[in-house]
Amino acid sequence: MSMNKTRTSRVGEEIKKELSVLLQRGLKDPRIGFVTVTGVEVTSDLQLAKIFVSIFGSAEQRADSLAGLQKAKGFLRTEIGKRIKLRHVPDLVFKIDESIDYGNKIENILREISTNEGENRHD
Repeated sequence: MSMNKTRTSRVGEEIKKELSVLLQRGLKDPRIGFVTVTGVEVTSDLQLAKIFVSIFGSAEQRADSLAGLQKAKGFLRTEIGKRIKLRHVPDLVFKIDESIDYGNKIENILREISTNEGENRHD
């Protein structure tokens, strides 16, 4: 693991943490509903951060929330810049996390855990 890779994932984690706090406090934009930051991928040059979000609601509400997030991008970048010491705060790009809807994801993880535990009991 190169030094750079460690750094980008650390920056990604920090951005994820700060964004989560900012979004929980709520933005002024009423379109932004229940948004969960599920992951952040930062490019190796730290110029761009892809923010994966899970948004609760209909397709229309999700599109609205996404538009609201894009609009709030400048504000969010400024706030992140205040909290994380970076020479350059990456540009933020919001993407809906399509991997699966959040509830299913948790259910699947729990199911996997109990299945794996069952398999490991070969005393």
